[in-house]
Amino acid sequence: MKTGEIRDLSVDEIDARITQLQEELFRLRFRSATQELENPMLLRTLRKDIARLKTVLRERELLTEGAS
Repeated sequence: MKTGEIRDLSVDEIDARITQLQEELFRLRFRSATQELENPMLLRTLRKDIARLKTVLRERELLTEGAS
């Protein structure tokens, strides 16, 4: 997911997406402990996507605090 796509989402959509990706990351970590993953790079990709989402969310929080 690219940053431009994330910026087009609303705050609620970003929160939902973070929750969804965290659940998927948990499932992949659990599966990696019991068996070999087809694509181990997916773990890194999910972590980075979550970080991007949280970064955009924090930027919006700071903008609203600065405007107040």
